[in-house]
Amino acid sequence: PPSAAGSTWLRRLGEHETAFASGWMRLRGARRRRGMARGFVLSDHADWPALLQTIAQTGARRVYATHGYSDVLARHLRELGYEAAALRTLYEGEAED
Repeated sequence: PPSAAGSTWLRRLGEHETAFASGWMRLRGARRRRGMARGFVLSDHADWPALLQTIAQTGARRVYATHGYSDVLARHLRELGYEAAALRTLYEGEAED
């Protein structure tokens, strides 16, 4: 989540790159202003197929899900061959049903 940028929690992950998936990435300079390595134009409320397609298009081998149905997403991504995990954070903000 954006509020985790620069936090101790994020530094504990070790070497990493940050990316931001949001409709806001459509605006010129949004990625740079947020200090992200990559930006993906994707609604925060994307449907399942679009989310999976976008993950594949990033080329990432490891994916961490931080809110929403993160356990379900991580399990499915592992079935697809990704190294994936759901992370519990102080910044979750959304409860799973």
